Amino acid sequence: MDYQQTIDYLYNSLPMYHRIGAAAYKADIASTVQLMEHLSHPERQFRSIHVAGTNGKGSVSHLLASIFQEAGYNVGLYTSPHLVDMRERIRINGQMIPQQAVVNFVERHHDTFQQLQLSFFEMMVGMAFDYFAQKVDIAIIEVGMGGRLDSTNVISPELSVITNIGFDHTQFLGTTLPQIATEKAGIIKPGTPVVIGESHPETRPVFQATAQRLGSPIVFADDHYRARFVTESGQGRIEVDSKSGQGRVKVGLRSYQGREKVDIFRNNEPLMTDLATPLAGAYQLHNFATLFAALEAINHQGRFHLEPDHIRRGIAGVVNNTGLHGRWEVIATQPLTVCETAHNEPGVRSMLEKLTTLVYNKLHIVYGCVVDKDLSSILSLMPRQAKYYFTQPSVPRRMPVEQLAATATASGLQGEQYTDVLSAIKAALAEASADDLVLITGSIFLIADTMAVKDQIK
Repeated sequence: MDYQQTIDYLYNSLPMYHRIGAAAYKADIASTVQLMEHLSHPERQFRSIHVAGTNGKGSVSHLLASIFQEAGYNVGLYTSPHLVDMRERIRINGQMIPQQAVVNFVERHHDTFQQLQLSFFEMMVGMAFDYFAQKVDIAIIEVGMGGRLDSTNVISPELSVITNIGFDHTQFLGTTLPQIATEKAGIIKPGTPVVIGESHPETRPVFQATAQRLGSPIVFADDHYRARFVTESGQGRIEVDSKSGQGRVKVGLRSYQGREKVDIFRNNEPLMTDLATPLAGAYQLHNFATLFAALEAINHQGRFHLEPDHIRRGIAGVVNNTGLHGRWEVIATQPLTVCETAHNEPGVRSMLEKLTTLVYNKLHIVYGCVVDKDLSSILSLMPRQAKYYFTQPSVPRRMPVEQLAATATASGLQGEQYTDVLSAIKAALAEASADDLVLITGSIFLIADTMAVKDQIK
């Protein structure tokens, strides 16, 4: 097979949650365990950090990988889903797995894939772990969904990280926060330290009980760490704090370029200040607190050496180092045009918090989503004063734009319908003035479509 034939096989022959949703989900990891045995256990041949959570796990994973890269280590990074190219999921030092390596892996193990009836995700996990084996000093492994039954949960990491708990994928993970927390707590391993990013009265006891039962040292990042964005602008100094959210000064769009400085505090004492970061969403403050708790845990173990300069450069260079996209990503400045992957209620709330720090004339929102979301709850949060450009991502799981528009109209949102994201974005840009804000959001798959046509956006 050549590369295109290999990709066609992977997309068409194996169930793929990215594309078809629930039909591709497996509520066990038995097939992954069998695959690891077939591959001679590559998951045992590299050190790793395992990252789960409802939101933020991708950002934290990329930040950790970038920092380790700046420290001179060979770093594997496994994330999901991808935006444009499936090879985005598997990287070493920011470089995607080569096309020929994909072809070779599938050709060698094709019969086993068929025998085990693997899902696309299971196959990608196997490919990633086989590729990382004996090549990397450490791999950052992002959980796909949940934790306990996720295919990535065959590793024995140096550290487990759970960023936060919110309502998402409730049809698989449970309908209460403690139920969801129980699933994500499944990545905690005996005796292995665990960092919980955001504590909550309903989920804290779940994590504490699991850690105590397994003898795993546990730290809640927000007990000790907080982060603060500081932006100098023509209208003053923005300060947004992960604890209080107070002291904000709004910034006009002409002075906003999507980059911030962040200060980190430990036990209310400055730890590192004036850190340049391209990750500007307000929710990133919680991710930075989680990140620094994780870095402290790793440094305490003594197997890796991460200096302040590695951390500073890793945070500043995360996009270039690891290919992270879609997290409050500025793709144009006049009008300011931003891509944001927020797709569930906690993510949308954080996105809207970021909007409160910006001064703009009119708000234009290009919106599309997939079918397995609690759409009514999400749309109830969205700004009523915005003009909407309803569209649909190009995956089978997409919510048809007609259905989306009808539900949005019933929720009090007004806009027009477009069958593809490029048409919707072009319509928004044609109507927006230089002082307006164009926000593209609703699904990571919508952002993927945006990235694929970014060069055509004028």
